[in-house]
Amino acid sequence: MNWYEAEVSQLEAKIRNEEIKKGANLFYGSSSFTLWKSIKSDLAPHNVENVAFGGSTIEACVHFFDRLVLPCEPKSIIFYAGDNDIGNGVYHSDVMARFEALLAKRAQKLSGIKFTFVSLKPSPARHHLLHRIRLVNSYVKSRLEDLDNVQYLDTHSLMYTPDGMPNPELFGVDGLHMNANGYDVWRNLLLSHSHKIFL
Repeated sequence: MNWYEAEVSQLEAKIRNEEIKKGANLFYGSSSFTLWKSIKSDLAPHNVENVAFGGSTIEACVHFFDRLVLPCEPKSIIFYAGDNDIGNGVYHSDVMARFEALLAKRAQKLSGIKFTFVSLKPSPARHHLLHRIRLVNSYVKSRLEDLDNVQYLDTHSLMYTPDGMPNPELFGVDGLHMNANGYDVWRNLLLSHSHKIFL
């Protein structure tokens, strides 16, 4: 986990200095959130903060949960991670086990907090991994149906072309990270479900 330490330490400093405010709707996860630079204005008037860190996996998010999420005393958690696990070669069944560890961490530390899982995106760069991405999404969706105060947000199905391919117009030149068009899709869906997600 040393690879993440510098960025995590920077986020911790922002929390201590109150640059990241307590009591917000907290976005946590990987660079798909980190790179959403307009997230506060895009989701206004909802009070949101962002403690995502680049390249993170679900495993890393579990590891740093106590350091990044708990000090923020969030009203709700909006989570995105998992495609880096798959991109790193982790088999989908192991990604599911990591997600179970995240659910256990939430249940142990913040059981009453709303939790939203943003579905893994179908990026063109990981088209060859779409089967595994869909398996993880399907598992998470089914798993969350059994729990209270949680939900699965299906952005995934909105990110295809009419012929069923990942839509390149929603992604940057690397084919992995989203551009403004991609974030528009996420923003619109989050806002349309705001009564379930934000407090």
